[in-house]
Amino acid sequence: MKALLIGGLSAALLATGAYAQPLEPKDQVKNRKAGYQFMAWNMGKIKAQVVDESVPYDPLKVQAAANAIAAVANSGMGELFSPGTSRAELGKQTRLKADFFKNLDEASRLGREFNLAANQLASVAASGDKGAIKAAFGETGKTCKSCHDKFRHD
Repeated sequence: MKALLIGGLSAALLATGAYAQPLEPKDQVKNRKAGYQFMAWNMGKIKAQVVDESVPYDPLKVQAAANAIAAVANSGMGELFSPGTSRAELGKQTRLKADFFKNLDEASRLGREFNLAANQLASVAASGDKGAIKAAFGETGKTCKSCHDKFRHD
């Protein structure tokens, strides 16, 4: 039994290593865009129900959307930002300003703030308290905007 467990663990580690290989810059951009688009889609679902009220409020759908945002925020998206992935190198494939790499401490701080806000949104969404969700949604949006304002071309 012990040998089976060790063999399975070894296979899992080898398989994980295959996916841990660095991505080419254009693939980093493609993947981070997909992550941010997915989060934006889920932010839109929450906004429609809690802020605009253009869609009937469904606390389970809001919670699912908030959990999806938090999951992507906590997935290691920062690994998709490496030198060579800004507009200076890739043109219109990305809106990332080259200044991002000159201000990594600031970028990291903004990323941590976003992660905290996304996790708080998921936590509050679990309560079903529409007013608290609206406030947490606003805070999450502010963290997105602060990074966009500093490091994203229009």
